Amino acid sequence: MTTKSHIGKKILQIRELKNITLDELAERSQLSAEQVAQIEEEKILPSLAPLIKIARALGVRLGTFLDDSDHLGPVVSRKEASTASASFSNTNSQARSHLDFFALASGKSGRHMEPFIIDIKPSQASDHTRSSHEGEEFIFVMEGTVEISYGKEIYVLNTGDSIYYDSFIEHHVHAPAGQNAKILAVVYTPV
Repeated sequence: MTTKSHIGKKILQIRELKNITLDELAERSQLSAEQVAQIEEEKILPSLAPLIKIARALGVRLGTFLDDSDHLGPVVSRKEASTASASFSNTNSQARSHLDFFALASGKSGRHMEPFIIDIKPSQASDHTRSSHEGEEFIFVMEGTVEISYGKEIYVLNTGDSIYYDSFIEHHVHAPAGQNAKILAVVYTPV
């Protein structure tokens, strides 16, 4: 994991607080115990799919891993205070991170949606590893061009375009080779 995030440590804390063994969490989340251990030890950069599975298995929102606040009222995110809250890669720990997530509601407790500004870095990969998870996603392209591999289709979105889809269909979001992009993404995962 990056120095920007301590998701693995939060997963470990919640797991221990709920008195769940590593093997139990692996079984509940349908991940290998080795993969869960590597995430907890922050040795790998997980994609959203395993994080959502872990959140469901622990009975918490995905945002629980990204925030520390119990704020009940509205949350305002200021542009000048924006810092990356997490970086994810869709492959193993040797792969460089290609998505920087800037959480827009990390201070709001009890939320059911996870809004992010995501900077998508150039990737030379052509065989993108798709993922799937419960819930829905909405993406609005703020800058650049984005390709969404969704099921058997590929959707190309330009600045100002948006897409809303069911996340249980295998998908991958990336910018064309050598290009940067910026998106607003809202992820909904049922608890």
